[in-house]
This record gives sequence, structure tokens and C-alpha cells, in this order.
Amino acid sequence: MMLDTPPLRVETQLYSAMPEALRRPVVTEWSRANKKGEAVDCFLEGPCLDTEGNLYLVDVPHGRILRVTPAKEWSVIAEYDGEPNGLALHPDGDRLCITDYKQGLLALDLRGGKPEPLLARRNSERFKGPNDLVFARNGDLYFTDQGQTGLHDPTGRVFRLTPQGRLDCLLSNGPSPNGLVLSPEEDVLFVAMTRDNSVWRLPLLPDGSTTKVGRFASFHGVSGPDGMAMDSSKRLFVAHASLGCVFVLSTQGEVLARLRSCRGHTVTNLTLTGTRALITESQTGAVLEAELGELPLP
Repeated sequence: MMLDTPPLRVETQLYSAMPEALRRPVVTEWSRANKKGEAVDCFLEGPCLDTEGNLYLVDVPHGRILRVTPAKEWSVIAEYDGEPNGLALHPDGDRLCITDYKQGLLALDLRGGKPEPLLARRNSERFKGPNDLVFARNGDLYFTDQGQTGLHDPTGRVFRLTPQGRLDCLLSNGPSPNGLVLSPEEDVLFVAMTRDNSVWRLPLLPDGSTTKVGRFASFHGVSGPDGMAMDSSKRLFVAHASLGCVFVLSTQGEVLARLRSCRGHTVTNLTLTGTRALITESQTGAVLEAELGELPLP
């Protein structure tokens, strides 16, 4: 089924940019592997809000967790030897959980300090490189283990960690599993497969397993889908890391709208708050915002 009208174009505006005083234009191990050895002053990802409206971000190459207050004041609340990528507020409301490429799953007290290990290894084996995470209402934690996988090596994994400590591997053949989000009923898990330039749909069965995994939507470009979010109307928001926008998809995977970046093209992730989306644009180290009131229903 095709839409009768072209997708709505929604312009974003700058919410806040990383202050110059916090930028570090140096070459890191991460930039050697991912940015051809260029000096990268920051790479923002993992936007996450707490109950007081503070926005938390990761700075991947420099191992930093950042806080942006509602007054748009920036600070570093943690810095450590890692490459943090995803953030999620723990159900207890007192901690951030972090997917870290080097260190596995970590937890950080919102008051600051050093991130503490939550799950560093599986059966004594290190992860490939955890990327993003989402909590279910019952406390289950879903996360992706992306590493350097892709179409040449479709061995990326999707895991579920229960509050009791049981770790289930739901998928082990993903070509670069990245962002993920649960449906409102929590019976479907959507996973961005960056190097496949697609979003996969994983039905979750009552016994905790998955079956009949399918490709929900396909894209194009030199990169692919990255972070995602879903609202109560089941509209799926997909940040695309090279096309400079967030795609808003219907329940059938149709493009309802595009939230266009007013800065660079490296749109990596987003979080929803009320009628707004806060979006990380990593090329320029900025957070963008978009009003969602005009979006068509799915």
C-alpha cells in the first residue's frame, strides 16, 4: 500500500550545541577506526532524559557522559576509558545504563562518579561491541551487540538481560544491529540494521523467544538507520546516519514524514518528550529539536 500524499517535511531547529570549551579535536582510537584517523572533537549519541528534564548524552570517542540541563547548561558527569554509545534510564530512576563498545554494559549513578560494570562478558567471552539498549516495563533490558559486523559478517547479536540476571540471545545473524525499540504492547522489538540499511521486526512470543523475523523497512545511502524511538500511536522514528533526517514510519513501514536536520547529515539518535523530538546530529556536535504536532497518524 502506498501513501496518496508525499511525506510531510518537518524542519528542525537547534536546541543546543556542545560548547567549544568541551570539544576535544584530537585523534583517538575510535577516530582511527571510524573516521579515517581524523581529529574528532566530539561524537554525540544516546540522548536520554531523566524525570527532571535533564538530557544525557554520550561522547563516544572521548569516553564521556554529558548532562544538559533544561537551561541548556552542559557538564561532564563522567569520563572513563570507554566508548559509550547508548544510554537508558534504569527503572529505579537513579542510574543510567550504558552500552559501551569496549566495556560491555555499565551503570552510572546520576550524581556522577565512575561507571560500574553491569555485564562485561558472556560465558567469559567479551561482546563484539554493544551499541544501544531499551528497558521493558518488567525490567528486562534489550541491547544490541554490533561490533564491526555488516553484510560481509552478519553475526551481530540482540540480547535480553532479565532482572534475575539471565541473558538470552534473541538474534545472532544481524548485519550491524544498532538502535532498538519496543512496541507499546512490548510484543514486538524493532532493530535498526545499519549496514543492511533496514529495520528488522522481531515478534516476541510469550515464552520469551522470537520467530518470523522480517525486514520492516528499507532505506538507502552510505550509512543506515541508527537510533530509534516509538510513540504511543505506534509511529516509528528512525534516525538515519547519512541522509540527514529522522524518518517517521507508519505501522506498515510507510514514510509519513521526515524531520530534516538544520545542521549536518549525521543524524544518529533521538528521544521523544511530549510533542517534541530531541535529536543528536553528530557531525556538528549538536542537539536538534522538532515539533511533532503536525505529524499524520499512522
